[in-house]
Amino acid sequence: MPSSLSPQEAWGLLKAGNDRFVEGSVDHPHQDAGWRAALAESQSPHAVIFGCADSRLAAEIIFDVGLGDVFVIRTAGQVIDDAVLGSLQFAIEEIDVPLIIILGHDNCGAVTAAVESMETSVMPKGFMRSLVERIMPSVMAARSKGVTDVNGTVKEHTDQTVHRVVDTSYAVAQAVADGKTAVMGITYSLSDGTVQIGDILGPVEA
Repeated sequence: MPSSLSPQEAWGLLKAGNDRFVEGSVDHPHQDAGWRAALAESQSPHAVIFGCADSRLAAEIIFDVGLGDVFVIRTAGQVIDDAVLGSLQFAIEEIDVPLIIILGHDNCGAVTAAVESMETSVMPKGFMRSLVERIMPSVMAARSKGVTDVNGTVKEHTDQTVHRVVDTSYAVAQAVADGKTAVMGITYSLSDGTVQIGDILGPVEA
């Protein structure tokens, strides 16, 4: 069953949850046995959260939501690949999720590796190289704006990912064009739990 929420309403719920998390007054909603059983046959999450795989960036915790509330996709440095795009397509076409959050965070290890590779002209070995290669365009975009620090580059990478998701996925682009879905860039602070809003495509006002 599709979510009945608009993109703006979905963001309102997530924002309220993050406010509770920052204040230390979390509700821990939708985490009881009865709710678990009610979700056994279907799901209708009100947002996709595509974020970094960092252990400190647990989406359900920082937005104070529970089972069935968010559809979570995670890769190191929120790097896009075919599996991510397929997951986003499923969320849009099969369960009509009204909001996609691209979730980055300060002091990101993957972005740090990309910044260091830019500075040293030395690429990491193994599969880390694939991560860095996919983040490098964001590092270059940040440099073109005079941004060289890691956290400034994280924000740029988050914003670049918002646009890349829409540019790359026809399903997401169509949903945004139709006003059914919005895509938002969010950068999370590891120290205080707050979120900073970046680029937005679609019908949401921060």
